[in-house]
Amino acid sequence: MKPLEDIRIISLEQYGAGPFGSVHLADLGAEVIKIEDPSVGGDVGRYVPPYFTGEDSLFFETFNRNKKSISLDIKTPAGRAVFEDLVRNADAVYSNLRGDVPEKIGITYDQLKHLNPAIVCCSLTGFGMTGPRMKEPGYDYVLQGLAGWMELTGEPDGPPTKSGLSLVDFSGGYVAALSLMAGLHAAKRDGIGMDCDVSLYDTAMAMLTYPATWHLNAGYTPSRTSHSAHPSLVPFQAFEASDGWFVVGCAKEKFWKRLAEVLGHPEWAEEGSPYASFSGRNERREELIAELDAIFATNTVEHWLSLCYPAAIPCGPINDVEAALKDEHLIARNMLVETDHPRYGTVKQVASPVKVGAEVPDYVRAPQRNEHFTEVLTGVAGYDAEKIAELRAAGAFGDVPAVEG
Repeated sequence: MKPLEDIRIISLEQYGAGPFGSVHLADLGAEVIKIEDPSVGGDVGRYVPPYFTGEDSLFFETFNRNKKSISLDIKTPAGRAVFEDLVRNADAVYSNLRGDVPEKIGITYDQLKHLNPAIVCCSLTGFGMTGPRMKEPGYDYVLQGLAGWMELTGEPDGPPTKSGLSLVDFSGGYVAALSLMAGLHAAKRDGIGMDCDVSLYDTAMAMLTYPATWHLNAGYTPSRTSHSAHPSLVPFQAFEASDGWFVVGCAKEKFWKRLAEVLGHPEWAEEGSPYASFSGRNERREELIAELDAIFATNTVEHWLSLCYPAAIPCGPINDVEAALKDEHLIARNMLVETDHPRYGTVKQVASPVKVGAEVPDYVRAPQRNEHFTEVLTGVAGYDAEKIAELRAAGAFGDVPAVEG
């Protein structure tokens, strides 16, 4: 069996953060059943440009492989009844909605425990289900600003800068998946479920890590550093060679000693040198970086890496996305996934980094909206054709699209 093959998750997820968290669980075998609201066309991720046609988008494919889909309007009494029957036969309810919405639509543990005492209700929200910001919509860009990330990012004389990727969303997805798995473990052990109140805000603030500790305990005020340099380890930053950029990092004294030798200045790492220690290099950061800049500018990225790699100095090129996706190590690590799609043919994407055991996961494309209608209603809810017709007439499934499995 796959690691999570015995887990069934009913998911009211949308866009990026929530689906990103559950796709790793789906890859590991969990049955993730997406509840898609027919009144809004299902998951909004289906319509994210630029690569979308109809209800198919490459954005949606990225976050929803190995999942199932059913159109269900839980706002209607009939739709709510279907949802509750699914909860009775599931292990978890997972969502990413605004902080006040889970309780409003009745998907918290207290509201579902009468159906299934062991159900785990994991809610990934922008700001959590408590606190003064609870009702605010939480988006990655907003959170990067609010949590201080943008003030820390960019060149010293430039504007506050967002990360090039939605790291709060993606980190929040990982935290939600971890919280959900911890909740499932406890529920299987004790027979009692719970709420997992996870937020993008908490995630973003927690990722301030040691700069927050330094500030809270020593009054440290973070400041931006030139060329993405580490705030205290010197050198550890981007350097410009004659034909491009690369990174060199000396996080241990042994790496600095090796780099000094590679650069033809072994005396820089010898006792008595002002550059011989972490503290000395940090205190003389500007003069040392000026020396290194002048040296690295004299030759190519390939030249410097050809010297640093054999010396086991932490280093690497600053790739563009194309070069990153062509790295031979990516192939060797089975980190590229291919699925068959009725519109796109073969869809290529990056695999989940979550690895459990030696078995390589199977990959199935993201579901068409309502593709697993019959499978879920008969196999999970236990309905027959007559019951399904009755619920359809009562508006449980909204304007059901043609794709039904």
